[in-house]
Amino acid sequence: MNLLIVGGTGKTGRELIKQGLAAGHVITAIARNPKNFKFDNPHFRVVKGDVLIPESIEHCFIGQDAVLSALGHKRFFIKTTILSRGTKNILHAMNKNGVKRFICVTSLGINDSRFKLGLYYTVFTIPVILFFYFLDKSKQEKLIMKSNLDWTIIRPGQLTNGKKRTNYKHDTKAGNYILTKMISRASVAHFILKNLNSNLYLRKAVGVIN
Repeated sequence: MNLLIVGGTGKTGRELIKQGLAAGHVITAIARNPKNFKFDNPHFRVVKGDVLIPESIEHCFIGQDAVLSALGHKRFFIKTTILSRGTKNILHAMNKNGVKRFICVTSLGINDSRFKLGLYYTVFTIPVILFFYFLDKSKQEKLIMKSNLDWTIIRPGQLTNGKKRTNYKHDTKAGNYILTKMISRASVAHFILKNLNSNLYLRKAVGVIN
């Protein structure tokens, strides 16, 4: 498949690229700084663009079979709309270019999975450290859910840099009110690619944990 990856410079995005290429997909990645990529593969290309500047990315969607988003940002303490604004531009570009399949990574603890990231995140981390980040993620999810695309929202537990596992758990009600469930970025990437040709979670938000 021809895959367009947004957020490929992050750790989850890099796993997506690595595993996607290994599976035989043709991958295009959007990056503000293409020099951040070191992948040497004839089926991979990186295009300079910024999801907050629609005209810089719209041409990247031509001929794509699916769009995968691992978009994120590091400014957790600052009020921001990067995720929601960027996703709005992605959705517009997909509709404009006739691309229907969209898989987006967000997090447990958002919207109808509220409190499912465990007590520590519920009472401290989200309200004190990640408040604006999760607020923007919530807006991001709602934009996707209102779209007419064939979307799947993937909500991982706390992300780790562990090895890829294929025996992870996934369900629309995944998570735990008390304990913080974890999962490796490599496992999340595997689950994303696994869902490309599956209708199991079509137009649904699914949690994935170890």
